[in-house]
Amino acid sequence: SKTYKDRKSGRSFSSMPLETFDLTQSTVLNNEFKIIRTNEKEQMQGLNDRFAMFIEKVRNLEQHNKVLETELITLRQRQTEPSRLAELYQQEIRELRSQLDELNGEKSHLMIERDSIEDELQKVRGKYEEEFRAREEAEATLKAFKKDVDDATMVRLDLEKKVESLLDEINFLRKVHEEEVAELTDMIHAAQVSVEMEVSKPDLTSALKEIRGQYESMASKNLQSAEEWYKSKFADLSEQANRSNEAIRASREEMNEFRRQLQSKTIEIEGLRGTNESLEKQLREMEDRHSVEIGNYQESMAELENELRTTKNEMARHLREYQDLLNVKMALDIEIAAYRKLLEGEETRIGTGITYPTPSIGSSGGGYSYQTHIYSSSGKGSKKESKDEEHSS
Repeated sequence: SKTYKDRKSGRSFSSMPLETFDLTQSTVLNNEFKIIRTNEKEQMQGLNDRFAMFIEKVRNLEQHNKVLETELITLRQRQTEPSRLAELYQQEIRELRSQLDELNGEKSHLMIERDSIEDELQKVRGKYEEEFRAREEAEATLKAFKKDVDDATMVRLDLEKKVESLLDEINFLRKVHEEEVAELTDMIHAAQVSVEMEVSKPDLTSALKEIRGQYESMASKNLQSAEEWYKSKFADLSEQANRSNEAIRASREEMNEFRRQLQSKTIEIEGLRGTNESLEKQLREMEDRHSVEIGNYQESMAELENELRTTKNEMARHLREYQDLLNVKMALDIEIAAYRKLLEGEETRIGTGITYPTPSIGSSGGGYSYQTHIYSSSGKGSKKESKDEEHSS
């Protein structure tokens, strides 16, 4: 009848505003979700750039540490290398002693003069040995502060020149002394008398004192230069260590910020899942209402079925879009996990233990989980604690 048709038409139109409202709300939510995902992509790109910068900083610090270790090994090797200066001076001393023995053999007939000269030489030798031991102690101290092999070579060459000049002076004095002895011997044989002779002796004491003064001055200058170099080097190393500590501390703070952001994203995903469940629940309620209306009003079944198919298609499209966005999210999570593992390797190589939450794809139900790995920096092993939170899509 006409009344029944009007009632039927009225009930049929009454369901349209609710469906249109639900579809509009779903579209708005999907648009907001797309905007959020776009922002997340931009944030992830920024995080990737910051990850790359941090890894580059860590590699630069490792290279710098390797350079410092190489320099330290080189300095230690230089400290353990035997000095050739001691051998040269020992050789020169042996030559001087041999020359003195020759002089003593040649002057065997001059007992009084020989004894006097020998006593003086013994005293000078004792003083010289004392100065030589003092110089050896100074050299042992300077070995720890020498800048490089070139400085040691320059010192050695300078000392060799001084030794050569001393040898020349000793040879000259020896020749003069031999000539004087020869003249006195000739005078004794010519006169055939015993004459008490006074032999002019070279002033060896003053020459040795001059040598001692030169050695003391040289040792003082070298010691002062070494102390200045050590202080400067220690200050540089301290400053570099402070900079490295600051960089590591900043990196840890940055990682903490990354973890907080990841937790925030996880909460957002949970909220989106709740929205999706709410939409699915609304869809089920709509299907139930439509089923009741179809049972009560057989004449409006075709129209209701068309509307239901349209609604299902829209929801399927929304679900596909949501699944695509979820796949993008999962791909980004996998990329983050790769960066986490790379960063764990970099941090493990510098001996720093940091906790990283690692996202991983679940094996069932289309879900995924987060695992927290804790690495110990004690060097005796690593301890891992895993906590999985399964999320269904």
